[in-house]
Amino acid sequence: MTGLAAALAEGLGADLPGRLGVAVSGGGDSMALMHLMAGWAQARGADLAVVTVDHGLRPEAAAEADFVARVAAGLGLSHDTLNWDGWDGHGNLQDRARRARQRLIADWACRRRIGAVALGHTADDQAETFLMRLARGAGVDGLSGMAPRRAAEGMLWLRPLLACRRAELRSYLEELGQVWVEDPGNVDPRFARVRARAALTVLAPLGIEAATLAGVCRNLARARDALDAHAEAAARRVARIDGGDVVFDRAALDALPGETRRRLMRHALVWVSGADYGPREGALEETLAALADCPAATLHGCLMLADGPTLRIAREHRAVAAAETPTGALWDGRWRFDGPHHAELTLRALGEAGLAACPDWRATGRPRAALVAQPGVWRGEKLVAAPLAGLSEGWRAWLATGEDSFFRLVDSH
Repeated sequence: MTGLAAALAEGLGADLPGRLGVAVSGGGDSMALMHLMAGWAQARGADLAVVTVDHGLRPEAAAEADFVARVAAGLGLSHDTLNWDGWDGHGNLQDRARRARQRLIADWACRRRIGAVALGHTADDQAETFLMRLARGAGVDGLSGMAPRRAAEGMLWLRPLLACRRAELRSYLEELGQVWVEDPGNVDPRFARVRARAALTVLAPLGIEAATLAGVCRNLARARDALDAHAEAAARRVARIDGGDVVFDRAALDALPGETRRRLMRHALVWVSGADYGPREGALEETLAALADCPAATLHGCLMLADGPTLRIAREHRAVAAAETPTGALWDGRWRFDGPHHAELTLRALGEAGLAACPDWRATGRPRAALVAQPGVWRGEKLVAAPLAGLSEGWRAWLATGEDSFFRLVDSH
């Protein structure tokens, strides 16, 4: 127990927000994390809350959430259950569930003024992730595995148990006399993670074990950070932010080493689109090659405009055409608006009709193709304001993450 408590403290690190959350499914890893975090929080007088997501995929899930709530109450911790009913039977179930879980927990944390949430991933999860990404032909970034800390959805995600083994955590729970839930999905060979787990058993006689692969991930993460540091320094020389778009000096960009250029382009596409991951290597290379003969291309929900000495990465209008939120909410995962909010007003992309209602849009110096994807304030079908297109009318638009977030590649994982 002392060893796990020390590993937790080291994994959490310093500079933590005042209020923390812990995501607990009821499985062995997350139950052990909750007990360890409860002891850690009590010793430091920290404020800790527990959250469980019921994906609605199994009839036992509601009872499992209630089980977590009872154990949390016994530890003196508050608990909330969040429900997801978005599975329509199409696509990658595990990926869809993971994305939904992250969004739900981030919204919960925001409401509770929680600045960081701890997750129960272990060295075994890291090794399985490595094998799955290896099978997809991942490079340094993908094979670096899961990061101990990651900023996403407006908050900080912590994985303080990445140095711990799954068996250690279950032994710890047994010492406490604590039971946990076994998800039948953990033995279902339809899922890639289950097959990767089985492969590790086969590879063990070669010395390719979870601890070994977790160490490889750490080594590659250091290499990735060095590459990102170089790319970050280059970004400040060759790029600027204009109205939420990334604008590169084409000559300076082309003069960079190929790997640095690739990292900057991939990062720009992720930053502008708000996607969790960048485009596949082949798709990026094909698109960049196409720009040599064509002034515009689309990729990853972004529009790439090669105009004379610059290359602009903007949002693609088609990717945001259906996005609509109240004016006080986050639009497209990026934009916030300040102004005379009213229940009748919403945020939507300008489109051609909205841009036509902005007589001074040319004075912004931004191309039409980029501006049509920018947000405006609408009352029904009437445009009220579009500060990014020269029609402010008392409104201000600003990036929730700040413009400088583009230039922090090392912290982007």
